[in-house]
Amino acid sequence: MQRLDLRQLLSQKLSPQQIQFIKLLQIPTAELEMRIKEELEVNPALEEGREEPAEEYSDSSDDYEEDYGKDDEIDLNDYLNDDEISGYKMQGDRGGDDEEDREMPIAMATTLTDSLLDQLGFLDLDDKQYSIGMQLIGSIDNDGYIRRELSSIANDLAFSQNIDTTQEEIEQVLHLIQTFDPAGIAARDLPECLLLQLERREQDATTVLAERIIRQTFDEFTKKHYQKIQSKFNVSEEELKKAIDVITRLNPKPGGAGAGIARVQYIIPDFILTNNNGQLELSLNSRNAPDLRISRSYADMFDAYDKSDKKDKKLKETVAFVKQKLDAAKWFIDAIRQRQNTLLRTMEAIIKYQHDFFLEGDESMLRPMILKDIAEEIGMDISTVSRVANSKAVQTEFGIYPLKYFFSEGIATDSGEDASSREVKHILKEIIDNENKRKPLSDEKIEKLLNEKGYNIARRTVAKYREQLNIPVARLRKEL
Repeated sequence: MQRLDLRQLLSQKLSPQQIQFIKLLQIPTAELEMRIKEELEVNPALEEGREEPAEEYSDSSDDYEEDYGKDDEIDLNDYLNDDEISGYKMQGDRGGDDEEDREMPIAMATTLTDSLLDQLGFLDLDDKQYSIGMQLIGSIDNDGYIRRELSSIANDLAFSQNIDTTQEEIEQVLHLIQTFDPAGIAARDLPECLLLQLERREQDATTVLAERIIRQTFDEFTKKHYQKIQSKFNVSEEELKKAIDVITRLNPKPGGAGAGIARVQYIIPDFILTNNNGQLELSLNSRNAPDLRISRSYADMFDAYDKSDKKDKKLKETVAFVKQKLDAAKWFIDAIRQRQNTLLRTMEAIIKYQHDFFLEGDESMLRPMILKDIAEEIGMDISTVSRVANSKAVQTEFGIYPLKYFFSEGIATDSGEDASSREVKHILKEIIDNENKRKPLSDEKIEKLLNEKGYNIARRTVAKYREQLNIPVARLRKEL
């Protein structure tokens, strides 16, 4: 049985322009250039370049709006106004048309896969073995491991390339790939990765002991039960220490940064902060945000249509299309301008809050600061500040920092003031760095040391901060 009733609902919907602004706000400068290029490709009414002085255009489009909906009236002076269009660059705008100055460096690097395929080409393999090798290299993950079962790889070869092979044949090719550089590549687990690297070392007594430790007592090694290992192999503490040092210097992730393969990624700061004799000066990095303008030809086209016969249906459709593209171009330019304005306001508020840090670069000078503090300062929503902080970075005299670096909770001190949690983490790290590695400090002892320094912090908070700093528990920090 159907029922009819009345309900009163209060809902909030974002306009297409607001959605566009939100999407533009959360992308970093490095991605903004591509986003602008995409818009230039789909909207012929949008052009790259500085705007020329605007001319007066008549606007009597009422007849077209009658059939195609009454949007905001088209005022071509709005579209062609220099202040609103080319002026969105604001601070950080650089004059001149020097293309060399506008281009960001491009990282040219050989990928790990390319390097392995090159090495595969030097082997004397038949077509089947080469296909198996390519499949194995394609199965290597970002850390440099092959974690898929060889039986699954055999199935992949059968289904995708119609190659009938056995696990034994795949393993033969795998062992060849495991001789490639970087050492340890294509291992199936961590012990195999370490052993592959040890096999390339000079086979002296220390290397042999290191191999035995990994083969026979890997579990004890990971738990740092050194006395059990020493007793099992009947070696001195000095011999064990040398073997442990060899193992710990091996690369557990041969596919990562330590692989010897160039993996370059540029961090492009969104802000540039300079210290001019104690005066902090902020500018936007605008090199990836080109000047945008409304297409003069589209504006002239609209003006021509406006003066022609307005009763032609096809002409009305054309005018509606032109109007839509002009609207979209202006909205996009306005969104870019609003994005830049929001970024500046947010960063200026952060600088005001963390002024001492930006002058000295001393981490202990960071004040407790949360998203709400900045949102209240600039009169915007917390979600807006969050979008800016999560994807932006600032270049200072002390290095490039992500904005979220400056946000931290407060920790009460004996003096009654709040200290930044980042400051507490810094001191915690110093305590651990200076501890006796033979007897590492437990979280309880670190808690007492921090309390003695005036920081009122609980043991569970010490554990949380230690984990955030990727510092293991005391047992795993023990050294010989």
